[in-house]
Amino acid sequence: MVTGDEGRTGPYRERLHLPIHWWFFVWSMLGTFWLALAVAVPPVVLWVATGALVAAIVGPLLAWGSAVVAVDAGVLRAGRAHIDVDLLGAVTALDRDATRLQAGQDADPRAHLLLRPYLARAVRVDIKDPQDPTPYWLISSRRPGRLALAITSGRSRS
Repeated sequence: MVTGDEGRTGPYRERLHLPIHWWFFVWSMLGTFWLALAVAVPPVVLWVATGALVAAIVGPLLAWGSAVVAVDAGVLRAGRAHIDVDLLGAVTALDRDATRLQAGQDADPRAHLLLRPYLARAVRVDIKDPQDPTPYWLISSRRPGRLALAITSGRSRS
């Protein structure tokens, strides 16, 4: 378990945006589609089809990449979900292999997952609320050490 990015406390905020190479691939595929249609259909059909395809692909990718992970004012937010840090148990920053195990072989189907395939590391946050059937949250992060530290320091201040 990992990392080397510990040492900074206070509010934490991270947007899980798509990496640039994913966007390069998307625009390359859209360009290929456009070129294939450009020789086969009238210009009006070409631009309507291109606009529809761009909206159908880029819109959902932007929404999917807009997830925010934040710790502020005693609350952990992971996408649309949020929980008071006082209801959290152990917090563990996971490396690539541990994340793969937690998301796969060792996963609990009741867990709350905010995972992105382009982020190899994550943080596991155990839930100690007896009213909550969710045993833990597994949250992708580019800086799992800092996220874990923000959660534990937020809990100690509450």
